[in-house]
Amino acid sequence: MAHFPLSDGRPPWRAQVLTLFPEMFPGPLGVSLIGQALEAGIWSLDTIQIRDFGLGRHRQVDDTPAGGGAGMVLRADVLGPALDHARERAPAAPLIYLSPRGTPLTQQLARDLAEGPGVTLLAGRFEGVDQRVIDEKGLKEISIGDYVLAGGEVAAMVLIEACVRLLPGVLGAAESLASESFETGLLEYPQYTKPREWEGRAIPEILLSGDHKKIAEWRQRQAEELTAARRPDLIRPTRHAK
Repeated sequence: MAHFPLSDGRPPWRAQVLTLFPEMFPGPLGVSLIGQALEAGIWSLDTIQIRDFGLGRHRQVDDTPAGGGAGMVLRADVLGPALDHARERAPAAPLIYLSPRGTPLTQQLARDLAEGPGVTLLAGRFEGVDQRVIDEKGLKEISIGDYVLAGGEVAAMVLIEACVRLLPGVLGAAESLASESFETGLLEYPQYTKPREWEGRAIPEILLSGDHKKIAEWRQRQAEELTAARRPDLIRPTRHAK
């Protein structure tokens, strides 16, 4: 696959994923606009099989938790060499562990990562990974939500897509990005298209008026009202002068 520099002159954005299931990739990252950008070389995707660094004849990668408890934990002496290998391949990319206890993935965080050279992602399994490898290798923990998945692969795909769609040349129209949810601190206003009436529901007349100033004001109000109703945590409290 040919690799081309981004429109601002940077080399292609690079994603590496350390996983026990490399066959899960590219998965949904290989279709639609994200897949087209991958094919065009705007970004690249590599997987590293953790089991290649496993121990012994059976390539063991996990063991029982110290102190007892259910499940298995990925070993530090397996993940350490795997992460060293990944860092050699992409020394400037931040090392990230997808974890429910991590920093929440936000639009701003995705934008910050998209502006960098790429990411190296550790997709965990079982009960998690040995804390020592997190501390020793300086892994940044990121969470995609307050819930638990069977593994980090789907979370890695979410983070990658959130970043790739922000790369120059992927979506095309910068205006479409600017009005999306979270870009302005608000949820996005409702969208409508043809037909003019459907199942007894009509497009709001203001959107058909041609008055761009009034349309912009309507959209702003809708965004504010939706955010207040559904995500009041996003609304910054107003500071009143004393």
